Amino acid sequence: MQFDEIVAVRKSSAAWRLLRADNAPLVLSFLGRVFVDDNIREISESGLISLLDDELYALNRRLGEDTYPRAPKAYLDEWASPAAGWLRKYYVIDSDEPHYDATPAVERAVAWLASLRERDFVGTESRLNTVFDLLRQMVYGTNTDPQVRLTELRRRRAEIDAEIDAVERGEVSVLDATRRRDRYQQFSEVSRALLSDFREVEANFRALDRQMRERIATWRGTKGELLDEIVNNRSMIADSDQGRSFQAFYDLLLSADRLDELDELVRDAQSFSEVADDRMANIHHDWLDAGTRAQDTVRRLSEQLRRFLDDQAWLENRRVMDLLRNIEASAYGLREDRIDDFSHEVDSPSPTVVLPMERPLYRPTATVDVDSDDIEYGEPEGDSDALFEQIHIDPSPLIDEVRRRLRRHDQVTLADVLAESPLSQGLAELITYMSLADESFTRIFDEGTTQHVRWTDEFGDRRTARVPRVIYTRPRPSTPTEETP
Repeated sequence: MQFDEIVAVRKSSAAWRLLRADNAPLVLSFLGRVFVDDNIREISESGLISLLDDELYALNRRLGEDTYPRAPKAYLDEWASPAAGWLRKYYVIDSDEPHYDATPAVERAVAWLASLRERDFVGTESRLNTVFDLLRQMVYGTNTDPQVRLTELRRRRAEIDAEIDAVERGEVSVLDATRRRDRYQQFSEVSRALLSDFREVEANFRALDRQMRERIATWRGTKGELLDEIVNNRSMIADSDQGRSFQAFYDLLLSADRLDELDELVRDAQSFSEVADDRMANIHHDWLDAGTRAQDTVRRLSEQLRRFLDDQAWLENRRVMDLLRNIEASAYGLREDRIDDFSHEVDSPSPTVVLPMERPLYRPTATVDVDSDDIEYGEPEGDSDALFEQIHIDPSPLIDEVRRRLRRHDQVTLADVLAESPLSQGLAELITYMSLADESFTRIFDEGTTQHVRWTDEFGDRRTARVPRVIYTRPRPSTPTEETP
């Protein structure tokens, strides 16, 4: 990098500002633990304030009462300001409480600090093998000469045949502890880097959306021309290099066969005592959660652009829309000025209307008289042996069935599970499904929706049960808090 380029990066980079900040140890340790180590992608303001309050209490008690004297919310407002750019503050649908997520600058700063640690072992062999594999994929994957491709395929087949012959002779080559550690180190570094890149992917998607909105706000032509350009570019986000690369990765990760293979490989790799890392045991699930969040970001941005096309108020009141466009254009023009003392408060994002007649009137509780006179005792009919027959249902196979379904989806219903694995033990198995409890998923009852579950009993009769909809969903990453002494 040239001198002028370094000066420009030093002035504009939020990661550089973070490393130069006076309270950089607090910012890096706290935001790195919450958003990077624990992989939290979205947290409410009250939840983040609670975590920061515990952190400040512990630090002030250990370092002195005046080390960090400000309130937790004051620190969060400073970190989320445009002058800092370390937190992204936004509102989610159906919530009037702000939510936070770390910016890519925090990921870069934490990764750079982690690279400064002294390492007692630096693997090189696996990296060289990776370089060879990548070069072969680029060179032979883009070559259109059939003879060149056949030569490479025959070379690889000869290597595989030689390895098969060696194994058949009993000559099995096994990686020693050093080579296993070398490869696991590279797997860990690439996995963490890939997880951290998802925040930058989301930021790139939002930047593409902002360019489109800026184009709309500063448009001075006719609406027909504007709509024509928007329609022609409605796939701008998905068709960008970032969008195509991310979609290819997401489709590969959603492949059931590849996901099962990845889950098995990670589990087997964790069995090596010299390389075991609990953080890596569920890294592929973290990839899936982060990828799903990025996919949701693209979907929300596309829906917002489509809503603009359906806005009929532009035709009904052009003057109001012109004023709004002028305000947006002025905001984009002042975006780079960063006026620190400019602020504006909004009482409420939406009006609150409470009509007096909506309040229900008082209704006294109805009393019921119970007449217990002239009670006749009946005689039991039928065989009561069935009441004493106990059926035990093992919940482990049922839990495994739900887990397999959750590998492909964020959430599944009981009806989805039973569509592939029908009930074989009747009502007892159904009740066991409805009472499953496991740390890998959460069970939710939707009382507003009912579903019909059918099965065939031991006598060959068709049975039907009407139950509330049961939803199994993967839990969100938890936000551990430090106990306050």
